[in-house]
Amino acid sequence: MNTQRLIAAAALSLLAAAGAHAESYQGVQAPVSALSRDAVNAEAVKAASAPNQNVTRGSRGPETVAVSKDRVLVQAEAVRAAAAPDQNVTGGSRVNSRVISTMENPVDVRARAQAGAAKL
Repeated sequence: MNTQRLIAAAALSLLAAAGAHAESYQGVQAPVSALSRDAVNAEAVKAASAPNQNVTRGSRGPETVAVSKDRVLVQAEAVRAAAAPDQNVTGGSRVNSRVISTMENPVDVRARAQAGAAKL
């Protein structure tokens, strides 16, 4: 019985010794950069001499925004979305429910009425 334990302990110690090994030291890895040292230095000098570099964003007034839509169209979309009869209902509002809008949007009704009045 003791020899079996001794053989098992020896086998486990051999497995542990074979499995444990340290990585070899490769030294400091060389930095990878697309710019040369002089180009990085020139960028640093340019950034350090930039005017108002320590001023927080937005402290010089509002920033310009690229406009992609006309203001009137955005406002019309917002009014139509705000008037939608089912704007606060989602498919998960109730168990096993589906959202089917049967009500007309009041904005569409008003626009249709104004268009009909303009034709008369």
